Parts: sequence; C-alpha cells; structure tokens
Amino acid sequence: MPAGGSCQNAGVSESTHHSRAALDNPATSRVSQPGREEAVVRAGEHPVTHEEPADWGWHAETGKKGRIAAWVAVLIMLSYLIGNHEGRVEDLWVVGTAAVMVLILVWDIFRRKNAWRSR
Repeated sequence: MPAGGSCQNAGVSESTHHSRAALDNPATSRVSQPGREEAVVRAGEHPVTHEEPADWGWHAETGKKGRIAAWVAVLIMLSYLIGNHEGRVEDLWVVGTAAVMVLILVWDIFRRKNAWRSR
C-alpha cells in the first residue's frame, strides 16, 4: 500500500479518483468545505456545517453517580499512600493530585448549589 493512500485508490491519480467517486453514484456530488475535507453529499442534501455534542449522545453532566465515582477515585488515590516506599516525593504528588481532585469536587458542589438547574 502506498504511503498516505489506501488500497482502493492505489495507483490512481487524485483527479481521476475524484471524478470516479462522483461518477460511481449519480445520486452524490462533491462539495468543497472551507477548512475541512471535500465532502461527498447526496443530491438535495447539505454537508454538515457544525456538529453538536448532543448529536453524538452527550447531553449533560455525569450526574450523581459520576460525582460519587469521583469521590471514590479520591479515596483510591489516597490509598496509594499505603505502601513500602521510603521516599516522600511520591506522597507529595499523591496528596497534591488528590487535593486538586477535592478542590474540583467542592467547586462543583457550590456551582450546582447556585445553578439554575442543579442535579
């Protein structure tokens, strides 16, 4: 397989490949999109200009279960302090990382408390 190409269009020039793709299915056409790749679009349709996270299934926050899991992650992080290591540099990183996680979770509590819709 040539570098940067695919098996399907190996040995085919770019212009030949573009004309073949447009001719393979008469119900499609090629559309130039600024800042994006060229698109193959069905006749009568428009290319996607912007995709919302909700289009892919992301609608909101993780909810109560996600917050509980975050607190469990903090506890697991602090459990790393138990061990047979002698240096304290590791402890500083573990405690610092856990402290940042706690700060984010506490900020989230106040943010939700003052939010229009809190869950």
